[in-house]
Order: sequence, then C-alpha cells, then structure tokens
Amino acid sequence: MPMKNRKFSNLLVTGGAGFIGSNFIRHLFEKTDFGGRVVNYDALTYAGNPHSLDDVAARFGDRYVLVHADIRDRDAIRKAMRDFSIDAICHFAAESHVDRSIVSPGDFVETNIVGTFNLLQAAREAGDAFSRFHHVSTDEVFGSLGPDGFFSETTPYSPHSPYSASKASSDHLVRAFHDTYGLDTTISNCSNNYGPYQFPEKLIPLMILNAREGKPLPVYGAGLNVRDWLHVEDHCAAIWTVMTQAESGSTYCVGGRSELTNIDVVKRICALVDRFCGPLPGGAPRESLITHVADRLGHDLRYAIDCSKLERDFGWRQTHTADSGFEETVKWYLENTAWVDSVRSGEYRRWIETQYGNR
Repeated sequence: MPMKNRKFSNLLVTGGAGFIGSNFIRHLFEKTDFGGRVVNYDALTYAGNPHSLDDVAARFGDRYVLVHADIRDRDAIRKAMRDFSIDAICHFAAESHVDRSIVSPGDFVETNIVGTFNLLQAAREAGDAFSRFHHVSTDEVFGSLGPDGFFSETTPYSPHSPYSASKASSDHLVRAFHDTYGLDTTISNCSNNYGPYQFPEKLIPLMILNAREGKPLPVYGAGLNVRDWLHVEDHCAAIWTVMTQAESGSTYCVGGRSELTNIDVVKRICALVDRFCGPLPGGAPRESLITHVADRLGHDLRYAIDCSKLERDFGWRQTHTADSGFEETVKWYLENTAWVDSVRSGEYRRWIETQYGNR
C-alpha cells in the first residue's frame, strides 16, 4: 500500500549510462521534484553511452556525477557509497540481451548475480544511513504465457534463458536481504521497453535502422511471439513511484498494455519509416525487407503484464500508446543520427546483425 513520499539526498543509479538508466536519470531531473544528487555508477560497456546525458551534466552541474566503475568490483562500490554518502540505490546495471546470454552465460552470472550481491552487501554495510534499495527486473523471470492470462506479482518464477535465470536469481537475493537482514528493498518487473537511447541490438531500434538503410529485417520464426510494449518514460515514472511510495519488501509489475506480435511490430516500423523516408529505391515498401530466420533457442511464446496493482495503489497510468510511442520512437532514431553513429562506432559493431537477435 502507499506510504508517505520518501526523499533521497544522494541516489546511486547503477547502469545509468544505459537505455533505461539514462532515461530514468533524465526523468528525475526534468519531471520530478527530486532535489538531490544522482551518482551514475556505470562500467561503460558496449551498451553504455555517457554522452546520452551530456545535456543533463551541463544543466545540473554537481547534482549529476558519473563514476566509471563495475558492480563486480566490491571495493569500488564501497568507495562510491562512502565518497558520496549514498542513501538509496536504483539498480539497473545488468547484462540484458537474451541472445548474448546464450552465447556467453558466464558474463550474466557475474554481472547480474554477483554484481547485485555486491550492491546489497554495500547497502547493508551502510547501516541506518541507507534508506532504500530498488531493483529493476524483468517479466522474463516468469517464463512463457500461453494465449491467455497475464503475469502478476504472484506468478511463480520459471526462467528459460541464462539471462532470465540470472535476473530471477538477483530478484531472490534482493528479497533474501530484506527478509534476512531487514534491508529496505523494493522490486519492479517490467515488460519490453522501447524509446530513445536504446542500444540497437534490441528489436525496435535494430529494425528502424536496418529499414532506414535498406538492410534485411531478420525476424525469428514466423514472428508470432507476443510481447507487451512499455514506453521507457512510463517505466521510469513507475520506478520512481515505487521507490518513493511503496512499502519495504514490496514488488510491482509494470506493463504497457500494448501486446503485439513481433511481426506486427516490424510491419508497423516499416510503415513508419516508409512514411518518413519514402519507399526504397525502385519504389518497394520496406516490408519487403523482412527475412524470416531460424527461431531462437528457448524462445518464450508470450509475455503480458497485469499492472493493476501499480495502478490501484498509486494511480499510475501509461501515457504512451503503441501508436503514439512507436511513431515518436521512429522519429527519434531517424533524427538523432549522431547518437546512433556514436554507439555503433565501437568494437561491438552491431554484433546483432549476424546473430539475428530480437528479444
């Protein structure tokens, strides 16, 4: 149930240079009454781009601090906690791409499980000075749904990939630290996010950029896997609501109420890119670029979230529909070519283009 709004003075945001983390930091400064300092603790791996927050750093001065460090480094975490008098943590940092977890599962164990443990230990060691640990998780921990029903806060865990298994493990660690040590914790499990600043290994930005460039649009199997699409701005608002208002030990599911098959998502993107850029040379629509490829190992059929608890307890609502959100997102990627080029210029080089990975 709701509680009085909490205030934090020094908030550590792990993975704040990543997709959701950078949007969350921007949300705090631009759309809430948060008056404290944000310490962005990020290892700056391939999917982290500190330039996503250059404007925030310029506008808010010493209220925004970037610490280049890894959550696998226990001493670095402790140092950051001491140096900045951290009183709350919002934990985004994670290896998050399913296809990469199939190829390199060890990285997911080290970052998502051991890294979360290190943060929990540091929060516990901070004692009474520490106020809240919020853990950002995924609906993939619940496994796969059939054609009906929804995931909720009471759904049993049934992860099917190394990624989802590592996130399930970290969820359990967070609950264990609350139940065993009395650490003030909250958890949110979200559906598929989309929006600006998402690294182009994920389905929506990958398809936008490939469609713009006239490259193949790889779709697993028949493309009938269903996902619930949540705009990142709505997700960030939900996270801050839970962090500041939810009871300790509680969990909330965050969904977009926008279920679509993967093939429908790709076709929508094709139509939008055609609208904004015109058809391909020769006049063919971009839908002609769709290429069906072998299905992913252990590909869950359907994810869908029942977020009525969040809506009921706090009055939170989505502000983006699939129509408005997809149009806004396509425009953002087409207009922000400098950002796109910067994240594609490293050694990663859209590894996904050869792996056909869409979540």
